[in-house]
Amino acid sequence: MRKPTLIIGKKQIALAGLTLLLGTAVYVNYAVSSGDKGIKTTDKVDTSTVNYGETQLVSAEPTEDFFAKARIDRMTSRDQAAETLKMVLSGGDSTEEEKSVASKEAAVMSGLIESESKIENLIKAAGFEDCVVYLDGKTANIVVKSPQGLINSEAAQIKDILLGEVSVANENIRIFDVD
Repeated sequence: MRKPTLIIGKKQIALAGLTLLLGTAVYVNYAVSSGDKGIKTTDKVDTSTVNYGETQLVSAEPTEDFFAKARIDRMTSRDQAAETLKMVLSGGDSTEEEKSVASKEAAVMSGLIESESKIENLIKAAGFEDCVVYLDGKTANIVVKSPQGLINSEAAQIKDILLGEVSVANENIRIFDVD
């Protein structure tokens, strides 16, 4: 007598969880970078002296403990994704291919976390009071605390720091400043 096959197994639940986490991360990234949340575009970058492609500099209204909350939200999302990857890697019914993919995703996530931290520290070392960096491998969103607003040279300095650590197309770099 044949064993009945399960339609929904651990692999499918793990993959659904990863998909849900990815969707959540995309939503959080969109919410942070969307123009609907009091974020306004500025005309502070003078492209006649410095040409940085399609990098966008925007300014946002200040919020209490924005940077602390942003770091906690980012860490929570990453912890959930890491837990799901760990579940796939330790799952007894995961195929070698699924384990390989999960292992590669874990390595990429680890690299992004390290790069975000390094870029944040370098931006602070450059004289900015606080910042938070969001990387996903293709895009970079940087939020910097700048009470007087960013000027051309500061935006260029931030972009140089970013590009010294990761490779991101100019049109996929967004720099935000908050008071």
